[in-house]
Amino acid sequence: MKIKNIIFDFGGVVMDWDPRYFFKTYFNDDEKMEFFLKNIAVDEWNIEQDRGRTLKEGTEFLIEKHPDWETEIRAYYDNWTTMLKSDIPKNVEVLRKLEGKFHLYGLTNWSEETFPYALENYDFFKVFEGKIVVSGTEKLIKPDPEIFQVLLNRYNLKAEESVFIDDNAKNIATAKNLGFATIHIKPETDLGEELRNLGINF
Repeated sequence: MKIKNIIFDFGGVVMDWDPRYFFKTYFNDDEKMEFFLKNIAVDEWNIEQDRGRTLKEGTEFLIEKHPDWETEIRAYYDNWTTMLKSDIPKNVEVLRKLEGKFHLYGLTNWSEETFPYALENYDFFKVFEGKIVVSGTEKLIKPDPEIFQVLLNRYNLKAEESVFIDDNAKNIATAKNLGFATIHIKPETDLGEELRNLGINF
C-alpha cells in the first residue's frame, strides 16, 4: 500500500535532549552526575511527567523519596530548557524536504508543561500544522498502543499507509505490531536513505 503519512517522534529524532547537558556543569563531577541520573532522577520518574503528572507533583514526590537530594531534584525542571540543547539538523533537513509531499504528524512522549517551549523556540514544528499528539496531554504514553490509536483515530489515518519514526525500540515494536512501516533512529541512521529504502522519494 502506498505511504501517505509520516509520523515523527521528537526527542532523539529531531530534538537533542539530555539532562547531562545541564548537570555536567552543575555537578562538575561525572561520577556524581551519573549516580544522580541512574539512581535518583531516573528515566522512569521523568516518564511519569510525560504521562501527565505535573512537574510540581513529580518534583515533590522525588524529594519525599530522596530528601538529601532536594536541591539537585529542584534543579532538574528549573533548568529543563538547558537540557534541550538543539535540534538534530540532519533529520530536521529531511523533515523540511517532506513538507508538502506527505502528511506529517508528531507522536511524542513529552510533558504538557514543557512541550510549548520547544514549539515556540524551534520553527520546524510548524510543518506539522498542529497535528501532534503529546503524551502529557493525552495521559497516555508510548509504547502503549492506545496512544497510537489516538493518533490514528484523531486524524483518520491507516497504519498501513504510514511510516513511524522513533529512537526507542519498544515504541518501534508496538508500531510494527499495529501495522506501521517503521524506522528505528540510531546515531548512525541516515533518515533520508531509510525513507528511500521504503520507496519514499522526496
